[in-house]
Amino acid sequence: MAERKLKTVFRPLGHTLSLTDGTVRPRMYELDYENVEPLIAAFRRMVRGLEFDVCEMAITTYICAKAHGKRFTAIPVFPARAFHHGAIVYNTKSGIKSPKDLEGKRVGVHRGYTVTTGVWARGILQHQYGVDLSKITWVLSGDEHVAEYRPPANVVPVEKGKKLEEMVASGEIPAAVNMDIDHPDVKPLIPNAKEAGFEALRNTGHYPINHTVVVKDDLLDAYPDLAADLFSAFAEAKRLYVERLKNNRIAEPSATDKTYQRVMDITGKDPLPYGIAPNRKMIDAVMQYATEQKIITRPFTVEELFARGTHDLIG
Repeated sequence: MAERKLKTVFRPLGHTLSLTDGTVRPRMYELDYENVEPLIAAFRRMVRGLEFDVCEMAITTYICAKAHGKRFTAIPVFPARAFHHGAIVYNTKSGIKSPKDLEGKRVGVHRGYTVTTGVWARGILQHQYGVDLSKITWVLSGDEHVAEYRPPANVVPVEKGKKLEEMVASGEIPAAVNMDIDHPDVKPLIPNAKEAGFEALRNTGHYPINHTVVVKDDLLDAYPDLAADLFSAFAEAKRLYVERLKNNRIAEPSATDKTYQRVMDITGKDPLPYGIAPNRKMIDAVMQYATEQKIITRPFTVEELFARGTHDLIG
C-alpha cells in the first residue's frame, strides 16, 4: 500500500535524531516530522485538539488524559527519563531543615499539579522521606494540559498578581517543586541531590520515566501494524545512539548524554530501555503515585495504557 504520512512531534535528541533525518524510518509509514518548541506546547495541542498523529508526551499528562477519555494510546517508548531529587528546592532562611518540615506549609509547583516532574518529586518526598503530602498546600503557577482535570482540595492556584519564583525567593512560600529559581537563598532541599538520584538507582532501581509516545486511536484502529512499526523505528534510532554512547563516539556530550552514560555505568545496561517488561517497576510506580496524588481514581493496567501489538516488544 502507499505509505501514509504521520504528522509527528518529538524532541530531537541523540536517540531520536535518526528519525528526523530519515536514517531510520518505519517500514510502512512516513514521519512528517515537526519540532515544536517548547515541547510542552505540543502536549497541550495534542490533549486539547488531537493535532498530531504521533506525539511525544509527558507520561502523567498521558495518564490523566487517558482517564478523561482522550482518543490516543501510548506505545512503550520512553524517550525522556530523569532523576528528580534536585527538583525540590527551598528557601534556606525559611526554617525548613528536612523534607518532613514541608508538612503544614505551602509549596509551589511549576505549572500544573499533573506535571510529571512534580508527580515524581512528590513521590520521592512521600516514599523516600516519609512526607504526608496531604498536609501540604500545593500552590500552582499555571493550569493543567487536561482542562477537565480537577485537583484535590489542597491544591490551589497562586494568588493573582503574584509570581511563585518571587514568593520562594523572598521566603513568602518556603519551598517549591520543579522551579528553576536563580537566587542565593534557594537551594535543593535534598543534599547532594544529583548523587541521591544515582544512589536511588543503585539501591532500588529507581529510574523515573518522564515521557512516552502516543498515537491517535483512530489510526491504531485503522492500521493494526502501526504501533509495532513505530516502536521498532524508535528502538532502532535509540540503538544507534546507545552504540555511539558505549563507544565514546559523541563528540560533545550534553548533560543528558552524560546522565545516560552514568546510568549505563551503574547498571551495565541500556540506559533507555523500551518495552513494558524492562520498565514495569517504573510504570507501576508512576501509576501508584498518580493514584495516591489523586491525578487518577484508579491505576490503569499496562494493557489499557499501551497499544495492542506492543505488549511483548522490547527494544
